[in-house]
Order: sequence, then structure tokens, then C-alpha cells
Amino acid sequence: MSSERPFSPVISLLTVASVWDAHLGAQLRDLGLTTRKYGLLAHIRSTPGISFSELARRSQVTVQSAHTAVQALVGDGLVADATAHAGAASDLRVTARGGEVLQAAEQRLAALDAGLAAGAPDLAAALRGLHEEPIGLAGEAHG
Repeated sequence: MSSERPFSPVISLLTVASVWDAHLGAQLRDLGLTTRKYGLLAHIRSTPGISFSELARRSQVTVQSAHTAVQALVGDGLVADATAHAGAASDLRVTARGGEVLQAAEQRLAALDAGLAAGAPDLAAALRGLHEEPIGLAGEAHG
């Protein structure tokens, strides 16, 4: 009986994701960002005035985690929170400095994307196909 385990696409994707997350994290570090903070900042820029609950939903984190991360982004001067008082609807916006940091992060991400596409064109094409037509957990395409 062979002790070799069968190929698992899920484990392979998780491994690849972990490796590329580390690469992206290294590229973002000197900008004061993590992968998660980059995602939050991008969501805030794309939807000025976004609520904490919507930001948390889009980022797949708890509302408390979103509050904590946004407080750090505010402290770093990347986000302005014009919320008048606790309990009021949030009014989150990316600052000019936050926009500059996002632009630098996006350039670095583009370089990583180009490297992946050049080094593994079949993988890049397959991932592009998944992005265009995501596969659900049951294996059915979502449209």
C-alpha cells in the first residue's frame, strides 16, 4: 500500500495563497500595511462612507476587527473617520496620504501579478478564469 497522498487542489491552493500572501506582505510592510489593511483601505476608497458592518462583511472579519484595523489606519493618517459620535453612522474616507500609499501598494501588487503570470502562465490563466466565473463550494459555477 502506497503512503503517497492523493493530489488535493484545495491544499495546493492554500499553499500557493500562503506563499503569495507572504510575498505581498513583504512588499507592503514598509508602507505600513498588511494584506488585510490593504484590503480594508481599498474597500474604503472604493466606497467612501462605507459602514463598519459592510466593511467587515466585505473583508470577512468581525465588526470589532474592522474597528480595530480602521483605528490603526486612522492613526497612521491613511483614513479619516468623520463619525460624529459613538453609535452614529460611520463616514470613512481615504486621506490623500492613504491614496498615495494605496497607489504604491497597487504598483507593487501589479509587479507581483506580472511575476506570477510570467512564471506560471497556466496558473495565472486558471485563476483569471475562476475570477471571471467563480466556482461555489458545491462545485457549481455562480453567475
